[in-house]
Amino acid sequence: MFGRLGAPEIILILVVIILLFGAKKLPDMARSLGKSARILKSEAKAMKTEGQETAPAGPPHTDEQPPAQRTIQAAPGDVTSSRPVTEPTDTTKR
Repeated sequence: MFGRLGAPEIILILVVIILLFGAKKLPDMARSLGKSARILKSEAKAMKTEGQETAPAGPPHTDEQPPAQRTIQAAPGDVTSSRPVTEPTDTTKR
């Protein structure tokens, strides 16, 4: 039904994307897409290694400690997401 995409079709798609989003927003969108891809890749790798480590070789031991909580590392140069966030527990003062 659909043929292969050639150069004219790709150029037309790029022009439509630039018209829809604007040239100023495209670098920000690409940057956020790259960050999301890095986070997804690191989470998938962590899940894969976690699945291999937690595969029981025998009966479960009762004296093992629970695994430490994992944290997502911020990308280099990403200052906004690397700061710790403290959330208030009770915002109403009585």
